[in-house]
Amino acid sequence: MSDVQRVSSRSARSTTEEGAGEGRVVPPVVERAEGETKRPEPTPDTDLRGEVTVDQVELSAELAGAEGLAATADVAEYALCLGDDALILSQQLGAWIARAPELEEDVALGNIALDLLGHARSLLRYAGTFDGRSEDDLAYWRDEPEFRSAWLFEQPNGDFAHTIARQLAASVYQFELYSALSSSADDTLAAIADKAVKEVDYHRDHAVQWTLRLAGGTDESRRRMISAVADVWPYIDELFRDEPLTDRLAEIGVAARPSALRDRFDAVVAAVFAEAELTVPEGFVSSGGGRRGSHFSTLGYLLAEMQVLARQHPGATW
Repeated sequence: MSDVQRVSSRSARSTTEEGAGEGRVVPPVVERAEGETKRPEPTPDTDLRGEVTVDQVELSAELAGAEGLAATADVAEYALCLGDDALILSQQLGAWIARAPELEEDVALGNIALDLLGHARSLLRYAGTFDGRSEDDLAYWRDEPEFRSAWLFEQPNGDFAHTIARQLAASVYQFELYSALSSSADDTLAAIADKAVKEVDYHRDHAVQWTLRLAGGTDESRRRMISAVADVWPYIDELFRDEPLTDRLAEIGVAARPSALRDRFDAVVAAVFAEAELTVPEGFVSSGGGRRGSHFSTLGYLLAEMQVLARQHPGATW
C-alpha cells in the first residue's frame, strides 16, 4: 500500500466525538438535608455577577503524562517548543469557526484545534514542572520573545487553501515527530506522544483529503492550492534543523532528532503531491528562528488576542 493510500484510507473524522466535554461547566449546587440538590438562594452577600464552577473532576486528570515527575531544564525547553507549536496552531484554527466554507468544516477545524490544545496543555504543564509554572502561566504570561514556536505554525490562516497547506505540512510533521517520541526514554513525553499521535493521524488524513479535493477541483480551487503550497513551503526547513538542545536530548534517547524525521515527511508529501499533481516548490527558504525567540511578524497580534482576557482580569476564575 502506498503512503498516500495509508494516509487517505479513511474519510475525515466525524468531529463531534473528541473534546465534547472539554471545559464543561455546571451551576453551583448545595446539599439539602434530604440529600437532594438545588441552586443556592441569593443572599445580600451574593455577588450579583454570579459564580460558575468547573465540574468536580480536576482538569489535571485529563492531561496525558506521568504524574509527579519534574522535567529537567533541557526537557522543559523541549516540551515548551512542542507545546508552543500546538498552542499557536490551535489558536489559528479556532479563527475558522463560523467562517469555514462548509458547516462540517466549522466543526472539523474546531475539533482539530481542541485536540491541539490538549497536546499543548499536556506539554506546557510538563514544561512548567521545572520551575513551578502552570500551563496557564506559560500560555498567558509570556511575551513574544519567550515563545518557542516554529514559523510554520505562525503563518496566517489566509484563505482556506492556505490553511489546508499549512495543516498538511504541520500534521505530517507532527505525526512523524510523535511516532518517534512514543518510544522516548522520558516516560512523560512518551505518554503525551502516544496519545497525540492517534489524534494527529486524523488531522493528517483531513489535510490530505482536502489537498486532493482542492487540487483536483475547479480551476480556481487548484490555483489557490498551488499558490498556498508555494507560500507555505519556505517555512518547512526550520522544522528539521538540528539544534544543540535536540542533539543533547537525542543522544540520551529523550528527543527525536529533527533531521531524522525529514525523509519520512518528504515521502508522505511526495505521495500526496503525486496524486494531487502538485510539485514541491523550490527557491526561497525562510531563516526561521522561532526556537530562539525570533518570530514571524504576525505572532504578536495573535498573542495579544489570545492573552487579553487573562491580562485584563488577572486572577479571575470561572
